[in-house]
Amino acid sequence: MLCNITNQDLSSETVCQQLKKVGWKAVVKKKRPFLSKHHQRESVDFAVSHKEWTLEDWKRVVWSDETKVNCVGSDGRKWVWKRVGEPLSDRLVTGTKKFGGGSVMVWGCMTWDGAGLACKIDGKMDADLYCKILEDELQETLEYYDKSSSDIIFQQDNDSKHTSKKAQTWFKNHGFQLLQWPAQSSDLNPIEHLWTHIKRRIEEDEEPPNSVHKLWDRIQEEWDKVEPDVCQNLIESMPRRLNAVLKANGGYTKY
Repeated sequence: MLCNITNQDLSSETVCQQLKKVGWKAVVKKKRPFLSKHHQRESVDFAVSHKEWTLEDWKRVVWSDETKVNCVGSDGRKWVWKRVGEPLSDRLVTGTKKFGGGSVMVWGCMTWDGAGLACKIDGKMDADLYCKILEDELQETLEYYDKSSSDIIFQQDNDSKHTSKKAQTWFKNHGFQLLQWPAQSSDLNPIEHLWTHIKRRIEEDEEPPNSVHKLWDRIQEEWDKVEPDVCQNLIESMPRRLNAVLKANGGYTKY
């Protein structure tokens, strides 16, 4: 197209050089959940309704999430040209949907006092298995930190397993207060960065785990090394995350 406009032959090297001259650089497209207008409105509403929360409020939240961890590296990278200082936008992000495959699926939770228990998800995650995780790993986490359901607010995303009638009945019967969470809002969830920390440590291995069993051993090893200050620094970022969401009008942020 450029050749037709300029009537000149343009090589890729020439285009790259000119883009660099005007302040652009090649960066890897980030993978983030796809955001519809509805998702953006929900994130803004959440940020507005929780903007006045203090750090003491956020300290009560127990954050949870599932993630996949690959035996070898990431699922591939896409490059895009970016201006220096340019904020994230649809052009710079590759939209993803959760659980498109992977080596090991893991559930974990995080508290102000430190990481909670994590477990490997064997087979298909359904409402029955999720309730078993709540009964085992979540309850044991609270017991370990000498807390009860009345002391905390539990965060989970809006996956159908989490919002199932069986899970909601479990929460009600055990006296849990749930944090009403907007869909597709990974930017707001600090535990996402804890997963990134774990995955980065595993990817730094000179000899990556070459089997699911070895990978799970490495995940457990790194999870057990997480210090309380790592969780606290992430939770302390919540006011900044809310401000970033409001500034981006519910769109992508640096988080």
